[in-house]
Amino acid sequence: MTVRVGVFGLLGSGNLGNDGSLEAVLGFLRAEHPYAKVSAFCGGSDTIRARYGIPAVRLNWYSGEYRPASGLRSIVVKALGKVIDVFRTAWWVRRQNVVIVPGMGVLEATLPLRPWGFPYALFLLSLCGRLGRTKVALVSVGADRIRVPATRLLVRSATQLATYRSFRDELSRSAMADMGVRVTNDRVYPDLAFALPTPAAVEDPRAVGVGVMAYYGGNDDRARGEEIYRAYVDAMTEFVRYLVEQERPVRLFIGDRIDREVVQEIVETVDSPLLSAAVPGTLGELMRAMAEVGTVVATRYHNVLCALKVGRPTVAIGYAKKNDVLMAEMGLGEFCQEARAIDVPRLIGQFEESQRRAPELKAELAARNEARNQQLKDQFALLSRTLIPAEVS
Repeated sequence: MTVRVGVFGLLGSGNLGNDGSLEAVLGFLRAEHPYAKVSAFCGGSDTIRARYGIPAVRLNWYSGEYRPASGLRSIVVKALGKVIDVFRTAWWVRRQNVVIVPGMGVLEATLPLRPWGFPYALFLLSLCGRLGRTKVALVSVGADRIRVPATRLLVRSATQLATYRSFRDELSRSAMADMGVRVTNDRVYPDLAFALPTPAAVEDPRAVGVGVMAYYGGNDDRARGEEIYRAYVDAMTEFVRYLVEQERPVRLFIGDRIDREVVQEIVETVDSPLLSAAVPGTLGELMRAMAEVGTVVATRYHNVLCALKVGRPTVAIGYAKKNDVLMAEMGLGEFCQEARAIDVPRLIGQFEESQRRAPELKAELAARNEARNQQLKDQFALLSRTLIPAEVS
């Protein structure tokens, strides 16, 4: 029997964290199940085919799914796409023995999210899996409490219909319990990116990595999005200017291609030869770049995670509770701020404190990284035992 494993999500769409989670699962499958035929149902099918060499089908029939509908024609085409996607999803799911949703914040609405976008696609996946007897596994996923009724219903239903669930932190597990999902038998395992190889690099202890984000607030902040964005960029620019004035080399990092606008603005405003930008194409490339600096200050969740994984003292400018939880789990809970209200003098103080305590923080991170890697090995072993069929000649 040919074993077919599908991977599902907003993969190949420009978000490095999402693709890093995919890379961790592909590494596991290629090492432990080399006979498995892997394919993807994803956002950026062309990128996934080219980068990872696996067959990939576009997640949505309508290519403009994630653009706002304008005019009657686009509304009608988008609605038609929702119907067509029922049959496309069912066709793809029934061809798989198991479908893995690799990590990502698929059960969150901490950033702007429409219910009939990805939540609907995830619901279709779980429903088709249940009806077609294909196992659906939500592996180390992130979740948060969702207030919008339609989004909450779709996310809760998708979660309940899944065969296997694990969460990347207790916050996510508790959030789904609060939304009515029975999580008694669901486990907490670290984010899948902790399973990726840790790169070796020559560190410049004076260099600082600053991870920025095109941050417009959350789902409830659409009316104030531009105001929130302006305040965030201005604060991060002020902090970068401080670092340059201290004659520290600064490298700007991104976590999604939409963050490039922030990088460009800060580079043009600060205008210093000490300031450069790294635009990595994969999470592995981002980790290698972060391993070359001595300290990291970052916003996006997977920017923060990469810095912690390569053992760098880190300050998190978080946009959701998950950032604070991750930092606390790694022993750096005191080095956090909120992206919507950055206190630059306090940020400078946190940065300087992380410098003074660098040897202590690095030792703590090394121990906690080792523990997380082992926990993910345990989860992969569990997936092999319970979800992925053995090859039959």
